Amino acid sequence: MPDEYLTGEWCVTTRVLNRGNPASTLAQATRLTLHPDTMQVHRPGQQDSGQWLVRRDELLSRPYLELHLLEEETRALITRLRRSTDGLQRQLSLYFLSGMELELVCPC
Repeated sequence: MPDEYLTGEWCVTTRVLNRGNPASTLAQATRLTLHPDTMQVHRPGQQDSGQWLVRRDELLSRPYLELHLLEEETRALITRLRRSTDGLQRQLSLYFLSGMELELVCPC
């Protein structure tokens, strides 16, 4: 999975917090904009910037995102990435260390 599959503007369609902090930046996100190495998290009335990168765990080679924001650093396992044959429509499922799950679509 090339990193380019993840770049673009993603809208949060579903959020499950489980035991995650509902006040965290990512828990309040409505959109994520991923550019090479940089990201913006859009939430009501605010926008935060940070960095992201794709890593793979050493044991099973599963892809996950490392997200670095000013007030929050976390990792999220990429549990599903769907992409239309023309590459114009994408769906992304992320499972965070906190137990939070986000479902995203691109384009918004």
